[in-house]
Amino acid sequence: MRSANAKTDKAVREAGTTGEYDGTGAGNKAERDYKKQVNDAREKGREEHDHRYLLPGSSEHAEYGCYLQGQHNTYNGIAGPQQTCCSGSRVLVTRCARIRKNECDRRRVGSRYTTIIGLSMVVILLTGCLRRGLFNAADMYPVIGMTGVIVALSLVMYSRGARMPEQAAPGFVRSESMHLRRAGLLLVAFPAAMMLCYAVHVWAGSASTQGSMDEMLRWSLLAMFALLAALLAVSPGGVRWLACGWQLAGGVLVLSGLLAVCGVLPLPYGVMRTADPEISSAGARLGGLLQYPNAYGAIVGMYALERLTAAAGVLAGRTVPARRLFPAVLPLMPAQAALLLSESRGALLATGCAAVAAFALQRRGARVPLLLAVAAPLACAAWLYRQLAAAQLAPAPVPGLLAVAGAWAAALLGTLLLCRLWHSGARKGRAAAMAALVLACIAAALLAAASTADRFAAGVGTGTSRLRMWRDALQLWTEAAWLGHGGDTWRTMFRAIQSSPYVGGEVHSGLLDLALDTGLLGIALLSGWMLFTLRSIRCFAPRLLPPVLVFVLHGAVDFDWSFALAWMLVIWLAAWAAALKAEADFMSPQPFTKHNSPEASPVSAANRVQVSAYGAAGYAPALKRVSQPYPSRSPERSIVPRFTCIDVFARACNCIYTCIHRAFSHRVLGQPKRYALLLLLACWLGGTVCMTVLHHWAELEYRQAREEWVSRETRYGHLRAAYRLNPARTDVAIALSRMLSHQAATAVLLKSLSYAPHDFELYSELGRLAALAGNGYQAGQYWTEAIALNRYDHQTQSAALYWMEQTAAREVWQGRTEQARQTAAIGVQIYDRYQKLAVQVNAEHMRNDRRFLLQASAVTTGENLRRMAAGSFGRPLDLANKLK
Repeated sequence: MRSANAKTDKAVREAGTTGEYDGTGAGNKAERDYKKQVNDAREKGREEHDHRYLLPGSSEHAEYGCYLQGQHNTYNGIAGPQQTCCSGSRVLVTRCARIRKNECDRRRVGSRYTTIIGLSMVVILLTGCLRRGLFNAADMYPVIGMTGVIVALSLVMYSRGARMPEQAAPGFVRSESMHLRRAGLLLVAFPAAMMLCYAVHVWAGSASTQGSMDEMLRWSLLAMFALLAALLAVSPGGVRWLACGWQLAGGVLVLSGLLAVCGVLPLPYGVMRTADPEISSAGARLGGLLQYPNAYGAIVGMYALERLTAAAGVLAGRTVPARRLFPAVLPLMPAQAALLLSESRGALLATGCAAVAAFALQRRGARVPLLLAVAAPLACAAWLYRQLAAAQLAPAPVPGLLAVAGAWAAALLGTLLLCRLWHSGARKGRAAAMAALVLACIAAALLAAASTADRFAAGVGTGTSRLRMWRDALQLWTEAAWLGHGGDTWRTMFRAIQSSPYVGGEVHSGLLDLALDTGLLGIALLSGWMLFTLRSIRCFAPRLLPPVLVFVLHGAVDFDWSFALAWMLVIWLAAWAAALKAEADFMSPQPFTKHNSPEASPVSAANRVQVSAYGAAGYAPALKRVSQPYPSRSPERSIVPRFTCIDVFARACNCIYTCIHRAFSHRVLGQPKRYALLLLLACWLGGTVCMTVLHHWAELEYRQAREEWVSRETRYGHLRAAYRLNPARTDVAIALSRMLSHQAATAVLLKSLSYAPHDFELYSELGRLAALAGNGYQAGQYWTEAIALNRYDHQTQSAALYWMEQTAAREVWQGRTEQARQTAAIGVQIYDRYQKLAVQVNAEHMRNDRRFLLQASAVTTGENLRRMAAGSFGRPLDLANKLK
């Protein structure tokens, strides 16, 4: 029997090359029976595979993108796979097509699990939009708690669905579709690694423990969001939920901004107004729901570019009906108008560079449709910007809405006209379309460049300030280059190292901010994450690459990365690309046995498409040879240039993936591994939620204590509760210390210094308490440290001189003249440094954003201290008046 099997296998392999084996041949009866059994088994396997993998109909294309034209998938910019069912029976083909259609419909619609997790993620994303982009820690606390609960429930449902057999209960996903892939696991690994970096700073100490905890919670939120995105990406129907969430978030940000400009939607701080022409040429800039024009412009630019490439995919068809064209180009004009109204030069430059990259990534036949899609909306958006800027972003509601509606309608009709002229096929029509395209682009460029030109003509002081910030930040980074200083390093320490009196609570560079917080370790993690994201998106969904480029480019020159919403959108795009890859693998499955490799199979290259469709080389003889004029590009093959750093990074990612895959695999080998994984997830989610609840509770107590109508006893109770819940908050500690005795207040402030050793307000408060206690030397030490941490602040300088004079007068009143002279001498040193610094600022003509100068009251106090240091204390009546 073994010899008969060997002969049969040899005949099958030979027939795989010639395509002539029909299951019959010379041999005895046993051999013929065995061949019949082999053919029956192969027919059964072919039928089962038709049921699982073939598309509806015999020659339909795999539609795993949004737009499909001919044999090309215009969504991803690559060709969609073509598969043909070549069974001998037409009835079998129809039956397989019907079953497959039901399976595809079920996958597109998804299950109850997909609906729950998709709806939850959309709610989280929209909540981030409505809560000012999750910039402040207080805005993040409710979102973190909600996300933690959703992640816990999703993991329970995932674990139950992953362990179900093939015939799973309705509402859960089958085990093979619930397998987390490399892209999804690495998507979670990078934010989790950043969270651990900040957790180390919380444990070991940092420049601001509260800042490190806030950043740790921020990255924990992003890791939980990435986990939900990874689960949604591998779920049936996840692509539609990701597309829907992106549309909703972008539409809410854009439309809310335009309605706020027209006065229809009351949006506090949605429009930033300023009289400085260097900041705004129109006197007002649109900040939208984020309340910061630069970050708002960058995120709106991401949305506009994604919609532009999608519209270009639609226009690449031969003849596009209006019902399909209008929905594709509908968001372009308002998104571009919101981008122009933000007046962000960095966002405009980053969006322009990403648009050039999008143009280069398009196929040769899709580049002109990209220009056709952008021309009319950009021209109308530029006209609308000039109209609203002339009214300083405060037009009357009715004229403003009419202007928006008119520009919107003109953009739609203009795009339709250009599309009709281009697809008419006539030479004159295409020439007219190109002429109109060029004129529209020139007009839009001139109108859009007006605001930038006006701001450059007013001066480049803001750019000079940023260069000084970056230089000071690099100097501060060299002090802890490997691991950084912890969270909120720049906000805590910039006053001590700034070389000029600029105003800059943000370093205006996400890269430098991260380097200050986490050092080279954080930069390496971020670089790996961005390289992996860009590479995967470039391979799986190239049209999603330009929005990520906007995020990377603009984040390098501004603090967009401090908004958790911006990171959520990047994670969303990466999950979208992974979902498209999963959909493509479902529609065009790759060989899944060792017999499908080219080395193991002697089947020719022309038949490998059909062989891979059935998953076995032995099926090749029963298939017809079908040529593929547009071969699909393998997603596993890198399309980016092969650099050494990328190869090293790919190997590192493979190692990380192996470890994480073993940890998250539902095929658990033994109970200890399962329990360890559950304990790890429980500690992560439980610790994050508990810490968030404590911080949010402390925030609520502090807000109640700051109410004006609250009595002193009630205020003390609220402050005491807030300090007990979160002792790392310096503002709570300072407010509480002012209601305690001298000894208790000093103890509270000294303990708070252990959490924030670079906080000048704590030293100022300790100096005030020491001055009230009559300890001049200690007060001088505290005030000297406070000034060193905030030297370009005239209020701190004047306060130090005032309290040193008060302490010296008190010591003279108590009869301690020698100590009073020493205290006055310390005050004279503080005054001399203050005077020299003010003279230096005026002499060097520094940009004085903080209005730093020598106060007249400080001059008087300094002269009094000088006389007291010389031993001239004045009359007792004058000293008593000073003490009052």
